[in-house]
Amino acid sequence: MFAASFAGAVARADNPPTDAIGVIEGEAISIEGPMNVEVVRGQVKTVLRSGSDVHVKAGQARIDLVDGGQIMICGPAHFSMFKAGGAITLALDSGTIHAVIGSEVSLNIYTPQIQARPISIGNGAEDVLVGWDSAGAMCIRANKGAVRLEQQLTGQTVLVPQTGDVSLTNGQIESLRAAAGHCVCAVQTVMKPMTPGTELSQLATKDDIKKKPAEPKSPQENPVPPAPSEEPVYQIFMPPLQYDAKAKVQADFDPNLIILVRRVRVRPTLIFQGRVEGDPVVARAASPPQAAKSPSAPQTPPEASTWTRVKTYFRKLWSPST
Repeated sequence: MFAASFAGAVARADNPPTDAIGVIEGEAISIEGPMNVEVVRGQVKTVLRSGSDVHVKAGQARIDLVDGGQIMICGPAHFSMFKAGGAITLALDSGTIHAVIGSEVSLNIYTPQIQARPISIGNGAEDVLVGWDSAGAMCIRANKGAVRLEQQLTGQTVLVPQTGDVSLTNGQIESLRAAAGHCVCAVQTVMKPMTPGTELSQLATKDDIKKKPAEPKSPQENPVPPAPSEEPVYQIFMPPLQYDAKAKVQADFDPNLIILVRRVRVRPTLIFQGRVEGDPVVARAASPPQAAKSPSAPQTPPEASTWTRVKTYFRKLWSPST
């Protein structure tokens, strides 16, 4: 989508305007200000001119400079470009840029507080990254050549040497510190190289159709893979992240709002069904009750007491028969 006031009609690429900066390409970009639409080898190209204001809504955009070199922009980003006396000024408001230019190109990068100027070493190429990391700190990386940083309010300057990777907080030179890997804006190619073993699908030929289909292999040749072990599944639910393009330091979320959910599968009670095989168990009969004593059996009289024996003795003594 382009929102622009055209500075001229469709022109040819072999006659660019004097204030032309370069050809921009991107999938989600909008441009305001001076620009030209040119036909290059049958393709329509958009040429940025001095005063162009560009929004990269998402993804990447690329600028092929008229004077040679390339600038990659990683969105979301917003910047403006100016050209005067052959020098290019890029006013970066948000996002990250990756500039690869030659020593003959003069590029100045302005941010709200810092001015960054690439410096060639031995008339070699210049490769620099300038932008903001996820924490909101400004990051500068000098892959080739050096970068001179200047604080626009205080006038303090510092030189980032070649292969230097630093970051600044709130645009203060005093907060300069090494921060490797914070600036990231890699070039993404449209066609990705195929990995080893990758095959391209194609229609079957007549010879392939005539071939006998392969017979399925026996189960022994194709063993069934073991079932995956049932383990607890953990899920982390985080609060929605917010991004404010106008804020230098993004607001962090509350870690107390993070929820950890553990999912497990409860095993049911084991129930065995079927028949139990083995030696039969013989049930023992209950023993009959003890038989009662026969009435004919003589009963032993209880032992007589001493008084009873005395009475019996006198009774026999005074009986008439005695």
